[in-house]
Amino acid sequence: MPRVSAAFFMTGALFLAMGMCWGIAMAVSQNFALAPAHAHLNLLGWVTMAIYGAFYALTRETFSARLAWINYGCATLGVAIMIPSLAIMLNTGNTALEPLVGIGSLLSLIALLVFAVSAFRELKRPR
Repeated sequence: MPRVSAAFFMTGALFLAMGMCWGIAMAVSQNFALAPAHAHLNLLGWVTMAIYGAFYALTRETFSARLAWINYGCATLGVAIMIPSLAIMLNTGNTALEPLVGIGSLLSLIALLVFAVSAFRELKRPR
């Protein structure tokens, strides 16, 4: 498995563990006010990271390592910035954090676009 795939899976597993603990805490307290941030953490932090990691593992001999690591960096930073900012904003109502949520969202979108370029390169690769 390529190192970048392992990085995606390791980081995704950490995000999933955080999301599971958070979900358990919400269930115990019966306070689901932060459910949108929790859902974003699980979807972007685990599902999307696992998909990225699997893609690069499947294309290990042909992917661009540079694009893959850019994908990893943007995806990881996007989640790390967006989720805490969104959670604090939802918890406090402090809309001053909207720019941070936006930055995290933009980084996540950039990660997706980099991934799309990687997938397109694989589609167009001579067989």
